[in-house]
Amino acid sequence: MTTDAVGGVWTYATDLARGLAARGVVTHLALLGPSPSAAQAAQAATIPGLTLHDTGLPLDWMAGTPDAIRTAGVAIRNLAATLGVDLVHLNSPALASAGGFGVPVLSACHSCLATWWAAVRGGPMPAAFAWRSALLREGYLACDALVAPSRAFASATAEAHALPSSPVAIHNGRDAPDCVHTAAMDAVFTAGRLWDAGKNIAALDRVAAHLPFPVLAAGPLEGPERSRVSFAHLTSLGSLDDAGMAAIWRGTPLYAAPALYEPFGLAVLEAAQAGCALVLADIPSFRELWSDAALFVDWSDSHAVAGAIRALMGDAAERARLGAAARDRAARYGLDAMAEATLAQYEGLLAGGRREASAA
Repeated sequence: MTTDAVGGVWTYATDLARGLAARGVVTHLALLGPSPSAAQAAQAATIPGLTLHDTGLPLDWMAGTPDAIRTAGVAIRNLAATLGVDLVHLNSPALASAGGFGVPVLSACHSCLATWWAAVRGGPMPAAFAWRSALLREGYLACDALVAPSRAFASATAEAHALPSSPVAIHNGRDAPDCVHTAAMDAVFTAGRLWDAGKNIAALDRVAAHLPFPVLAAGPLEGPERSRVSFAHLTSLGSLDDAGMAAIWRGTPLYAAPALYEPFGLAVLEAAQAGCALVLADIPSFRELWSDAALFVDWSDSHAVAGAIRALMGDAAERARLGAAARDRAARYGLDAMAEATLAQYEGLLAGGRREASAA
């Protein structure tokens, strides 16, 4: 299985490897891009049967040419052959464009430039995005199976890349954190890649100007291409470790996600597992996952959103109701469910199956 150490794919891959290990699956985790931190390497070492391979290969979205991506795909193909694996799980589907893997290839569609551009910018994509999207489609078509973290994103992926069928929707899953929600302070929290325009954190910054309590934001301000964002009203906490995040979950009553684009949203899931009340953007993936378990708002109207947040902060009963609803819904998105559904895809491929249309 391929991964990177930059963002949510690392969380997905290591969680999945842990869930698969409990089901007798041995995983070789091939890391592309920057090396893991000491904490990440230590985390990987706790997973039974997992071997981490730091390949030094470029990430597909940081490579400069199609040949660089195909060359990385060939290297992964050769590594898989050397290790004698039964199946390849790509978390960078463009790598499949190398072809010739010799074993079944499943790819997870976590996000892509075409769907991001449609949701965040609109209009024709720039040339640097267009060739990457064309190569990604080539990779998708070379795979034996595709999975996506929500039905909404599976549908968007199939439409954006003119695929013959939608990826199979397998919701992401995590074990619930071991923390008790106390809501010790009036504050709003958000987390993620703060530099990513798709997260729309600038909208939350505008709302924060109209709130009498702090709005806290965890995550990097600088993107991998060295672009950097700044905010006038948010309190940036930087990137937090698990202990730091747990402290925030325990003490913050509201979690906000104003995203324009979010195929799933692991941070939203973690907030829900901790019992935070969710204030979310009204986008298809969030509706699919959190309908009737969150407050959905129009983030283009800063004054209206600020009023809704102030009202919710002042209504302890409604906060408790939404927090309980979020926690109950989050129980659907556990690690066991994700691991079982993914293993079923593996077993189907190993038995000779090919890609099936999503039942969504």
